[in-house]
Amino acid sequence: MVVKRITIKNPVGLYARPATFFIQNANDFSCSIWVEKENRKVNAKSLLGVLSLGIVCGTEITLYADGADEQQAVEALAALVNSDLGA
Repeated sequence: MVVKRITIKNPVGLYARPATFFIQNANDFSCSIWVEKENRKVNAKSLLGVLSLGIVCGTEITLYADGADEQQAVEALAALVNSDLGA
């Protein structure tokens, strides 16, 4: 299992279009991926789950990945978040 903490930099957070973009990228990987905010963990491949966390700009989240491509998944998703998700 790979774990990485990151801070959301996108001005609108992980809401609507940025969340959809994040989830589409998460679905490119075969491993299981979760996003945790304040001890609440959801499937990173679920739009409803990610939106339910209410992740806004400046929020620190933790990414968890477990499976064959776990390292690549965490690195790619962290790079995506650090790129401001197209904002």
